[in-house]
Amino acid sequence: MTFQSLDTSSPSRPVEVPPGAMILRRGVAGAGEIIRRFGLLLGFLVFWQIGSTFGWINPTVFPPLDKILAATWTGVVGGALLDDIAISLQRSGLAFAAAVTLGIPMGLFMGQIRAVEQALDPILQFFRQTSALALYPVFILLLGLGEASKVFVIFWATLFPILLATIGGVKEVDRKLIEMAATFGASRGTIFRRVVLPASVPSIFVGLRLSATTALLLLIAAEMIGANKGLGFQVMNAQYNFQIPQMFAAILLLAILGLSANAALVTLQRRLCRWADLNH
Repeated sequence: MTFQSLDTSSPSRPVEVPPGAMILRRGVAGAGEIIRRFGLLLGFLVFWQIGSTFGWINPTVFPPLDKILAATWTGVVGGALLDDIAISLQRSGLAFAAAVTLGIPMGLFMGQIRAVEQALDPILQFFRQTSALALYPVFILLLGLGEASKVFVIFWATLFPILLATIGGVKEVDRKLIEMAATFGASRGTIFRRVVLPASVPSIFVGLRLSATTALLLLIAAEMIGANKGLGFQVMNAQYNFQIPQMFAAILLLAILGLSANAALVTLQRRLCRWADLNH
């Protein structure tokens, strides 16, 4: 009789996980991530819906979410709010584009030339600390109650976050990188294109995201004074007529516009700054 020895030193085979179990694990992990990120928000919305429906909170002031969503759907699909959305986007978009066009080049210039920054910084800080809403009556006196004053007050408020973030981004560039590029014979233009500008992009995008939020905030205030179109006007008009679901529908659309603008900027930043850590 012969005996075969068992080779216990050979590695054991990995346990194969069925495809169904893998899908289940990924689903559970994904659900857990959603709960961690949005659990508090979802809980708040559920409480709003249930509390308003059963009268725990005043349904006149805080109508149920289904009524707000129904008013939003009716306003968008029926076309009643489409003109207001378009006008609000036009106002905030023009102001934001003008702030980007002026703020980024000016910030890059001031960040590199210290004498210019020192000369302009006092007046820049003075106007930055002056509320754009406080200056809005001045803009109305100069430009009238038309579109120009509304666009300009939004532009005024959105300019400073972009400008200051760009200046800060340029000043925070590692000087050793600039010195190394100069040591290898790079010209000032090449150093700016290859070192200063790429290193400043993350800070510039922080300013862009802050300015996009500011544009929507000032848009609401601008459209509440002397306007007959726009989402900000619809918020005030619905409140005056006590159409609370329609008021919250306009507020919801403004929030969606803000989230969309921020998501678009984050996506663009990730593509332009793949080397940076963008976990926030």
